[in-house]
Amino acid sequence: MLNKAYLEITNVCNFSCSFCHKTKREKKFMSAEEFDLLTDRLRGKVQYLFFHLMGEPTLHPLLPEFVRKASEKGFLPMLTTNGSLLAKCGDELLAAPFYKISISLHAPSANPAFADKEYFDRCADFALRASEKGIYTVLRLWNLGSEDEKENEAILARLHEKFPEEWKPMRGGDSLRLHSRLFLEFGDRFDWPDPEAPSIGEDGDCFCHGLRDQFGVLVDGTVVPCCLDSEGYISLGNLFETELDEILATPRAREIYDGFTRRRAAEELCRRCGYARRFTKK
Repeated sequence: MLNKAYLEITNVCNFSCSFCHKTKREKKFMSAEEFDLLTDRLRGKVQYLFFHLMGEPTLHPLLPEFVRKASEKGFLPMLTTNGSLLAKCGDELLAAPFYKISISLHAPSANPAFADKEYFDRCADFALRASEKGIYTVLRLWNLGSEDEKENEAILARLHEKFPEEWKPMRGGDSLRLHSRLFLEFGDRFDWPDPEAPSIGEDGDCFCHGLRDQFGVLVDGTVVPCCLDSEGYISLGNLFETELDEILATPRAREIYDGFTRRRAAEELCRRCGYARRFTKK
């Protein structure tokens, strides 16, 4: 069983943030029938089910229903959101059986649309309510090393006002416990894989957890090795047409897996991925 599947229920987003690679694919929302079929084919194959690859999942009107179905099929449902729609759909989300919800607080500095003064309060208040319902909840600041990091001081000051109890560092040092089941998580800004980005070359040291820990399914059913293949450049097959085990056993999928075992990237796109560089041996 693999750890995570990123099932893209829509590739539509309500904003255009500077840190996001975005996608040029045809805009689409997954139907209830499509979701049912794909989750049937993923059942028993993965533990954690995310509802995005690209796109903002809270835009999908069927998200709460999808979460309930996923939970009934044995998945642990995971949500990552920009938090912009919590005022509209927050109550419905809290009623759904999520295992974990992550809110990207680094979005405001990357998009003027988040300048709404109430945005932060809505995110923090929702996070507290979710954690008190027993949902693991994470507030993200994945902007370290970028120009946007200068905004973090003000965000941290407001978080201290909201959560005045002692913050406890978690093992690994990249997150803090603010409250029971509520965490603040830090991460470095990274460059998305892009065919035009610099390449490390065929012999460059490269490792990734794609197909080892995770894979993605785009809204049209295309299976990709990881959650950063925004355009489906590395198409391994289509889950609407082929069972997952067959897709993961294809020569292309095996070459990717075996390549990373040898710390080499079989695919040119992987050689041009900034996220994979964090696993490079120094």
